[in-house]
Amino acid sequence: MKYVNAKDVLPPDVLSEVQKYTCGALIYVPKTDKIGWGQLSGAKSEVFLRNQNIMADYQNGTSIYELMNEYCLSEASIRKIVYRKVASF
Repeated sequence: MKYVNAKDVLPPDVLSEVQKYTCGALIYVPKTDKIGWGQLSGAKSEVFLRNQNIMADYQNGTSIYELMNEYCLSEASIRKIVYRKVASF
């Protein structure tokens, strides 16, 4: 992120209002339209679908250890997925 002088981007009345609170200080102005993790790449939907498949396999009798090998996840990760999903039904 590059430094931008406030007087170059803010109207004078807004600049004077900001200076009342932070005169001479460096401030960070965050973006208001943040995009959540994995929404652009599709990773979030892929993980959701994978977790749904894990839950379905578990409900159909696949053991946690078989799920660990099939999905290459740790026992703790599989248990979190299975127990969290079971509790929400």
